[in-house]
Amino acid sequence: MNRPRGTTAATAAAVVLSTAGTLLAAAAPASAAVTCASPVFKRTFYANTTFTGTPKGTDCDSVIDQNWGTGAPGYKGMPADNFGVRWSMTRDFGSGGPFTFTAATRDGIRVYVDGVRKVDVWKNVSTTVSRTVNVTIPKGTHSLRVDFVNWTGAANVRFAYTPRASASVDKVKPLVPTGTTVAYDAATTSTKVAWARNKEMDLAGYRVYRRLKGAAYPAQPLATTTSTSYTDTAVPKDGNVYYYEVRAYDKAGNASSGTADLAVTTVDRVAPAAPKGVEDNWAMGSPTEITLYWDGNTEPDLAEYRVYRSTSRPVALTAANRLASSGGGYRGPLPQTGDVYYYVVTAVDTHGNESAPSGTAMYYSDDLTGPVDTALNARASESEAGVTVTWDASERTSADFAGYSVFRTSRPGTANARRTEVAAGVRGTNFTDAAPPPGVTYAYRVVALDHEGNGGTPSEELTLTVVGNTTAPAAVTGVTAVPEENGVTVSWDRSESPGVAHYLLMRGALADGRWTYTAVPHPSDFQPWQITGTTFHDAVPADGQQVRYGVVAVDQYGNQLAPGPGGATTVDVTELDLRPAAPAATGAPLAYLGSDQNAWLSWALGSSENLADVTGFAVRRWNPQTGVFDLVRTEPRDAVTSWHWRDPAAPPASTVYYRVSVLYADGTESGASETAVVTR
Repeated sequence: MNRPRGTTAATAAAVVLSTAGTLLAAAAPASAAVTCASPVFKRTFYANTTFTGTPKGTDCDSVIDQNWGTGAPGYKGMPADNFGVRWSMTRDFGSGGPFTFTAATRDGIRVYVDGVRKVDVWKNVSTTVSRTVNVTIPKGTHSLRVDFVNWTGAANVRFAYTPRASASVDKVKPLVPTGTTVAYDAATTSTKVAWARNKEMDLAGYRVYRRLKGAAYPAQPLATTTSTSYTDTAVPKDGNVYYYEVRAYDKAGNASSGTADLAVTTVDRVAPAAPKGVEDNWAMGSPTEITLYWDGNTEPDLAEYRVYRSTSRPVALTAANRLASSGGGYRGPLPQTGDVYYYVVTAVDTHGNESAPSGTAMYYSDDLTGPVDTALNARASESEAGVTVTWDASERTSADFAGYSVFRTSRPGTANARRTEVAAGVRGTNFTDAAPPPGVTYAYRVVALDHEGNGGTPSEELTLTVVGNTTAPAAVTGVTAVPEENGVTVSWDRSESPGVAHYLLMRGALADGRWTYTAVPHPSDFQPWQITGTTFHDAVPADGQQVRYGVVAVDQYGNQLAPGPGGATTVDVTELDLRPAAPAATGAPLAYLGSDQNAWLSWALGSSENLADVTGFAVRRWNPQTGVFDLVRTEPRDAVTSWHWRDPAAPPASTVYYRVSVLYADGTESGASETAVVTR
């Protein structure tokens, strides 16, 4: 007889792997108590075919598939013929259903469910006999027993039981999953659903469903899984109650009923919709008060509306821009700053969720508001330079800040008080009032102004009695004089003496051995020309005279040095000599002949001249290259008593000499009058 698969004493101690996991069960002697975890079979060996007496051995077997050939099973005392092996277990079949039992044996096999025989092949055979039986197992826990005997010859046995998963055969639903729990995590806003594993052998998986309180479960599951837990990371964050249930389904497509509803209350992180209609608000012109209306939101948990305002768009939803909370609508003043103001509204629910901003309403304002800038810690002091007012920079500043104005009030606190703006547009932090009349008490204030002339908060009032001074500035240094064709250019160094208001250019003339000085006059009023720079061009004819110039610094109180020894610095210069090398002009019957730097000539006849005899005038210009006076213009007499003419060809930046004579009806010409023109 062949012995293809023998079980020896050594293999009796081998490890048996379980279909339920990695169960490790070592073969035990017959006298030992053996426990096998379901669904592993407990296998018992008998040295007879009646399964009586003391077993020769007991172990655990996960699969019934043995071939001992003609040998004896590997337990001491087991014979090669006339022996029996019994496999038994109790397991939970869940919802039960149709199963297929398959058996193959040589010699006999009997299969029992709860003691009821389902397979019966019980005779001594010389070849392997197979049987297939369809069995319906009720739900719940049942016992399964397999008896095998070998009378003579070779011994082999194989048995398996499997669910019939065809949809046409299996109509049994899985059992409802048990042990269902839900846990909501507010931090991650997720729900974990867990349950115990079903016992059905044909189980395919589980379906998880979610519904809003008051609504039905949807036809489609939230998730399908083969695990025994599921984490819902997409549960709405709206503060509502949601229910979960789990349904088991098998390979035939049968699904269990749902588990009992398990509820979670989610955190509300869903903001209301943005209010509508805000952008439709507007007003004509520049209102001083505005009114906003909008459509009401429909969210049941709405708590309030928030109004935001800004001078830029988009309006940021910040605490600084938040204007008011409202149950609906808003009315309030519009700041008169000259800015464009933008308004938006948000909706807020009872959980503090705030919507996106609404559309934007826009309003124009007039600028009637002064800047926030304020001169801090103002103080005043007098020096040679005058009264200096100093202050600290403002801690805040406005975008339309235009500078500080300094106001001086004489005789403050009296009926004759008079305020004067002595400085405007000061960007720094000090100003010197150079010339307040001495002997008077003044009050100074510093006020920030914007571009519209609105004043901010003034500084504190600074009271000071001005003493003044009688000390003249020091002599000016670096005085130079350069003769040119159209006059003399005088330059000097800027005075470092305090309180210098301007300079006077003194022109000296020598007479009887003594220099006398006259301030160069301004052509508009013939008053001394108050020069603020350090260069001045004295437009005098280049006629070769010797001239002495003095430059005098004058302070705010009019103190100044006199030119000459011990006084202001002087410098001598000899003018260029561009006079005509021709006999002197005489005999013209003109009352006057004048000119200016644009080469305009003006003249008039003397009162004794008979106009009837005069036909016109001849104008001649000295030509230094040819040494003659060229005729450049014949001016008709017309019916007037004075005449003028501009020479368009006069050389620029030079001294030009002209002669004018009278033309008579008899063809004769009078003598001439001469004038020097200093051109630009």
